[in-house]
Amino acid sequence: MTLSVFIAGLTMGLSLILAIGAQNAFVLRQGLRGEHVLPVVLTCAISDAILIVFGVTSFSKVAAWMPWLDPVMCYGGAAFLFWYGAKSLWSALRATGALTVGAGEEGNSLTKTLAACLAFTWLNPHVYLDTVVLLGTISTQFEGNTFSFAAGAVSGSFLFFFALGYGATWLRPIFAKPLAWRILEGLIAFVMWAIALKLVMGAGEA
Repeated sequence: MTLSVFIAGLTMGLSLILAIGAQNAFVLRQGLRGEHVLPVVLTCAISDAILIVFGVTSFSKVAAWMPWLDPVMCYGGAAFLFWYGAKSLWSALRATGALTVGAGEEGNSLTKTLAACLAFTWLNPHVYLDTVVLLGTISTQFEGNTFSFAAGAVSGSFLFFFALGYGATWLRPIFAKPLAWRILEGLIAFVMWAIALKLVMGAGEA
């Protein structure tokens, strides 16, 4: 395993998964409520691992059969990330809401919770774009070291979801304030733009 490629996969995986979306908000909410946290974070992390491995192992083979696919995906992915970053920045400038925990609500059963978690994960097109397409595309830049890249990305997924689920208790006072969400959205915007630039530069060098 190549450490530098592992770290690259870890960084890219964390950068992509940091974007606030339905899945992450759901995990954060479960963590804030302390409800079925372990099954939820495991479901999200294992699902991500399956998609990441599929993207890294399959996308490179498809790209070898169709050489034009890699640059198309690079530029297409970069365009999406630039748009998503702009959307996050706009949200950072305009959003005024905070996370609602719903502490007074009756808790859901494990079955219902996992069903919702699976829906947020597998029915979300952004999950496929991040794991299969974008990480699959980026992995083609590390020919011969895709295992290290995939291991890093999978590790990033597990690290993120466990930190989000179990760290939510300490975050509760912070994310009760709208400003915290605005700052995080702003950081996400610049991360997305940085990844978009890397994709474009990688496509240009190919």
